[in-house]
Amino acid sequence: MTTLYWIISFTFLGAVIGVLAAAGVLMLSEKIVSRFLPRLVSFAIGALLGTAFLGLLPDALEGRDLEGIHAITAIVLAGVLSFFLLEKMLLWRHCHAAHCEAHSHGLEDAQKAATATMVLVGDGIHNLVDGILIAAAFLTDTHLGIVTTFAVITHEIPQEVGDFAILLHSGYSKTRALLFNLLSSLTTIVGGVVAYFALSLSTQLLPYILAVAASSFLYIAMADLIPGLHKRTEARATAEQVLLILVGASIIYWVHSTLH
Repeated sequence: MTTLYWIISFTFLGAVIGVLAAAGVLMLSEKIVSRFLPRLVSFAIGALLGTAFLGLLPDALEGRDLEGIHAITAIVLAGVLSFFLLEKMLLWRHCHAAHCEAHSHGLEDAQKAATATMVLVGDGIHNLVDGILIAAAFLTDTHLGIVTTFAVITHEIPQEVGDFAILLHSGYSKTRALLFNLLSSLTTIVGGVVAYFALSLSTQLLPYILAVAASSFLYIAMADLIPGLHKRTEARATAEQVLLILVGASIIYWVHSTLH
């Protein structure tokens, strides 16, 4: 079996298994999903922040000098501003078509649609990076490639649960959320094939790709999802939100630290 065949096969597994496992959690009755969806949004915030701060950024900054650290943080800042402008353009496009006014129901729908779009873009970038990591591992050693694929699948499941929750919260049906998440995950294969043919270039770009993915998750969590939690101000709801955010971040931390 050639190395390229190994890479294509296992990036496909890495793309599909995590999404299907996460989908299984949410492919329940509408009553159950609607009851737990607000809680899953809190969990998603923790998973996104945990992935950015405890996974992507430490990997992007590893072994870099002060100048390199400044370059990575500048990319994160530029990424946050870029996603802000992207969301603005999506809102402008929606409002022009629907003639919505500020703070109207139409604008709220547009914000949810924009959040869903950015989740898919950020997830696509993250999965592209996963494909590069899997390919690099297989080019080093076949057994290392298999272990790395397992690590990717394991850390993808809690994140994909969060992504599904955000898409459902944005108005996607279960089937549509599954389809778009699968399409986004297929960038894992693209990353693997690109890395196979241009590993030296992809390795040089990898820290910056990680920084862009981190900026997308940070923006989504802090600009789009956290403000929605403030609609419930009672102490019990706040405590529950904080707990679930910590659970989401802790799971990402545990998976990342265990498998590295």
